[in-house]
Amino acid sequence: MFTKQFGLEIEFTGISREKAAETVAHYLGGTATITGDYYDTQKITTPDGRIWKLMYDGSINCQKKDGRRTVSAGSNYSVELVSPILLYREDIDMVQALARMLRKAGGFANKSCGIHIHLDGVSHTPRSIRNFVNIIYAHNDLLYKALQIAPERMRYCKKMDAYLVERMNQAKPKTLRQIESIWYENYSGSHNGHYHQSR
Repeated sequence: MFTKQFGLEIEFTGISREKAAETVAHYLGGTATITGDYYDTQKITTPDGRIWKLMYDGSINCQKKDGRRTVSAGSNYSVELVSPILLYREDIDMVQALARMLRKAGGFANKSCGIHIHLDGVSHTPRSIRNFVNIIYAHNDLLYKALQIAPERMRYCKKMDAYLVERMNQAKPKTLRQIESIWYENYSGSHNGHYHQSR
């Protein structure tokens, strides 16, 4: 596990995307550029060539501190930090220090914020993916309890679907294409949308 590649998306509020970009660029010794896209993305290019992004996320309830009070804030206080490809042994200390720097700058997570961890699937086989689906399904309730997932986050943090598990175990797919077909068979329309219903 410690040799696998992974990526992170960390959602927070409390500071503006501009302030977050300044903090990340300063800590990592990188250069910030504004892309001007829909997500108001600010890219930080670090000396090793990797690119970090700070983006708008419409699911975040934007807030900031006013003295000891937490008050509503504008949409520029919606921040999602998207990492480049990372390696655990090489990068975890830096990621933790960066999170502390952003918190020190005023960033915080409220109930609308989450974290996404993207794991490298290059070494997985159809069999290992089916095993993973079964393991997650068997521990759905335990995972939800341990992670304290709020009811309002259920739209973004769905439990493993019983129908999907049943179909995987019936079909015993032999190819990744067959797994993809089973994954999407209950959904209509294009499968390429960023916010697809199957997420």
